[in-house]
Amino acid sequence: MAKEIERKFLVRDDRWKAEADKGSRIRQAYILAMDGRNMRVRVRDNRKATLTIKAGGHGMTRDEFEFDVPVDEALPLFQLKLGNLIEKTRYKVKVARHVWEIDVYSGALEGLIVAEVEMKSEKESPEIPEWIGPELTGNPAYSNQALALSGLSADTYAEA
Repeated sequence: MAKEIERKFLVRDDRWKAEADKGSRIRQAYILAMDGRNMRVRVRDNRKATLTIKAGGHGMTRDEFEFDVPVDEALPLFQLKLGNLIEKTRYKVKVARHVWEIDVYSGALEGLIVAEVEMKSEKESPEIPEWIGPELTGNPAYSNQALALSGLSADTYAEA
């Protein structure tokens, strides 16, 4: 069983852009969501599609199963979406031994910028760049599932 171990943060400013790659456009939709488990479909740059199942709550570690699917089979699944379509551009920035993924949201979540860093274990301590803001790890309001189903309110920003 695959494990996803990551920390999530708000982004403080644009200094990350100087080291970022060209980015990748992502559209994703949740087609099932319940009790800390979900299934989503994601299409990246209209060239690659995946179906992902995640389980295990809102902590740093969750079970994750991801399967490649043909794009032409993934696209009709967007019609089954729960809530809003998630649209974002993901950039990668290498900082010391880790690669940070910066998600710049558009559409209904325009203005939200979140950084995630994946780790091999919860004991790892990735270097935190100066452009990183408040930590969101474990905050269920900032999960992509919650953002798709409930959106983002001004109160959510205040809780970060």
